Amino acid sequence: MPRALRGRVVTPAGVLDDGAVLVDGATIAWVGPADATPGGPPAPPGGPVRTLLPGLVDLHCHGGGGAGFPDALDADDVLRAAEEHLRHGTTSLVASLVTAPRDVLVARTALLADAVDAGVLAGIHLEGPFLSAARRGAQSPADMLPGDPDLVREIAAAARGHLVTMTVAPEVPGVADGTDDVVAALVAVGAVPSVGHTDASAEVTESAVERVFDLLAATPGARSVRPTATHLFNGMRPLHHRDPGPVAACLAAAAGGRLVVELVADGTHLDPVTVRTVLELVGADAVALVTDAMAAAGMPDGEYRLGPLAVRVVDGVARTVDGDGTPDAIAGGVAHLIDVVRHVVAAGVPLVDAVRAAATTPATVLGRDDVGALVAGRRADLVVATHDLRPVAVARAGRWVAGAPAGV
Repeated sequence: MPRALRGRVVTPAGVLDDGAVLVDGATIAWVGPADATPGGPPAPPGGPVRTLLPGLVDLHCHGGGGAGFPDALDADDVLRAAEEHLRHGTTSLVASLVTAPRDVLVARTALLADAVDAGVLAGIHLEGPFLSAARRGAQSPADMLPGDPDLVREIAAAARGHLVTMTVAPEVPGVADGTDDVVAALVAVGAVPSVGHTDASAEVTESAVERVFDLLAATPGARSVRPTATHLFNGMRPLHHRDPGPVAACLAAAAGGRLVVELVADGTHLDPVTVRTVLELVGADAVALVTDAMAAAGMPDGEYRLGPLAVRVVDGVARTVDGDGTPDAIAGGVAHLIDVVRHVVAAGVPLVDAVRAAATTPATVLGRDDVGALVAGRRADLVVATHDLRPVAVARAGRWVAGAPAGV
């Protein structure tokens, strides 16, 4: 990769309209105004001004490019899905599974752990199996279970230290109601509990979030100091002024610095006003933009699968067909994370906040301080995009993995 790039640079502190990024091998060496570049400013782009973003970090992705992580049979399937998102700027990808029989979960987790060891993935997320059937969305109710800390430990053993998060419904027996429960087991194995697919009251949700926050605070070396909420609003009891449910509890915890909320801001899962309002209420430091993408990401409309469920994509929207899922439930997304960033900016969110929520904040959930921002000393993960945030080239650890910007 060239040592210097110049353009509109998005840093955690703001946007440099004429900035530069210097790279030394696999590491970012310097970021700042172009006219202050050590050794002199690099040449300006030969064409339109480029936008330089950090490599994006997706905490919740079920697949892409025609391959799904819940259905992957070998390393090639995993690589196919991961590379679909890498080519579009997601340089740190957490692979998500869905509710399935326990032997399938363990086997898929082990397969994904191999991919983390190989550097293809950044970690593993399990969406289930300890979820509410009342808010199952595109999840199989037949495979949902009461809380089972022994199963958590079995999955964690298969993950070999790579289990990042698990989505749980706090009202499910055994999840967050005792000393040896699921959330305690998750924290003990180095994972972050995530509230989701839940019909819990605000009080039950608040109690569970506080319990997890305290457990993480009391655990030396915990991956994150904050739990998360899986795709806020989606798969949850709706917010109502006389029945605030989990949404209100999660928003309050996020605003208080005790929770990170995921938002699937792809133009399908949430209204743009909802997205902008949440970011204004809790701030980008408490929001992780995610794709919830499934196998159809980057693919044409058609028939796909999400774990045990059949999915049909029509006009770019994935929905369950029939069978075990809620009829016509949204079945994940088909966007890349750079598309989500573009939607969020179009909703009126400042670019610096959208990028923080798509890179810097999710990196904190991963427990990583080497990715997620254009900051000296971090890994040289960069996205070169057009002014309207269409990816042109992507570098991971200082090596171009997709495209190459003209003139450098």
